[in-house]
Amino acid sequence: MNSAVIKSSIRRPPHCRHCAITTGFSGGEREGVSTSEREHLKALEREVKELRRPNEILKLASAFFAQAELDRRLKS
Repeated sequence: MNSAVIKSSIRRPPHCRHCAITTGFSGGEREGVSTSEREHLKALEREVKELRRPNEILKLASAFFAQAELDRRLKS
């Protein structure tokens, strides 16, 4: 067999390396954010995004109706 084929068959798959790295974060062996903390942060970021959109719509609607009220008063 070719030596390159032998070396490639010995290497660990990429997902094993990923698991080893994330286990280090989750177990507190490495500095950084653990997997559960990262998932929690993503959930909070999604929630903030969902809440900001209606607020932006309300701000725009409020400005629209305030301008309409000013226009109405100027015409009277």
